Amino acid sequence: MEYASWFKALADATRVQIVSLLARRGVPMSVGQIVEAVEVGQSTVSAHLKVLSEVRFVLVERVGTSAFYRINTACVECFPSAADLVMGRPAPAPPTCTPSPGGA
Repeated sequence: MEYASWFKALADATRVQIVSLLARRGVPMSVGQIVEAVEVGQSTVSAHLKVLSEVRFVLVERVGTSAFYRINTACVECFPSAADLVMGRPAPAPPTCTPSPGGA
């Protein structure tokens, strides 16, 4: 179940903070920029980004030797609230979490 992997990936407060930051900013960010914003060490942020990118909630763009991370809007748009799932409300079908056309 894709939703289960998403909820598991978001079961950590720092990962939720990173996802929220990327969603609010709306532009790709480097690890250094994310570290400054969440005030967590670089190795910790990198480990969390790895988990988030494995479930494709966060996408990685490589530019030369740098990596920039952005939210996968396809996942965010169809992510049900926990209340919807617990209350038995219909949730949208999970996407394949492929990036939106145009890279956004």
